[in-house]
Amino acid sequence: MSLSVCMATYNGERYIAEQLTSILPQLDGRDELVVSDDSSTDATVAIIERFHDPRVKILPGNTFLNPIYNIENAIRQSDGEVIVLSDQDDVWLENKLDLVRRWFSSKGAGINTLVLDGSIIDEQGHVIEDSIFADLGSGRGILRNLYRNTYMGCCMAFSRQLLRVALPFPRHIPMHDSWLGLLSELYGTVEFVREKTILYRRHSLNRSFRRFTVGQQIGWRFFLACHLLKRTFSRPSGLFAKQ
Repeated sequence: MSLSVCMATYNGERYIAEQLTSILPQLDGRDELVVSDDSSTDATVAIIERFHDPRVKILPGNTFLNPIYNIENAIRQSDGEVIVLSDQDDVWLENKLDLVRRWFSSKGAGINTLVLDGSIIDEQGHVIEDSIFADLGSGRGILRNLYRNTYMGCCMAFSRQLLRVALPFPRHIPMHDSWLGLLSELYGTVEFVREKTILYRRHSLNRSFRRFTVGQQIGWRFFLACHLLKRTFSRPSGLFAKQ
């Protein structure tokens, strides 16, 4: 089984080396780390290049100015049978990819999505919340996750078959993780496993925890629901046709 770790970067020089140091030892020769950089003006790309690892595929010079379509670019350029999403500023625990391999090896063909727990740390690496799942109230449920998304991309891994229905990402969706998680529930199987595999870094520049207006939240839920319905009715029989 080959794995593609997909990462979107933007001005991540402060933490990117620590994150890559935690990921690369877990990759084997069939795996890859695909990094799509979105207009970084700092040393992010140079730091990644200094690792001189042939398993790292760098996609520089992008101008999406949007993390959703930046990670979509990394996913599109990946080749692995299983895709594992990664943030640029977290730290992976040593058990992460071993658990991913074992879980997917036990699954059959089709769309399978795994969501793993982790702890939340601050800028200095101190644990401030023991469990991401407990902090978010994470779990399955289409209506539940439309109302309040509990899917986090950095906790997710999924089989390549999901891309046949998930791509392209629609415009105006709130985040890629909710889109991927809800499609996984509609077309495949999802399991939340309460084993901690990452240290998720919460800091002032982290977009996942910015506050948005009520109007923005309602609008995003509306667009997400509409796109889910549209994708469902537009691909009922061609779900497993090659893109």
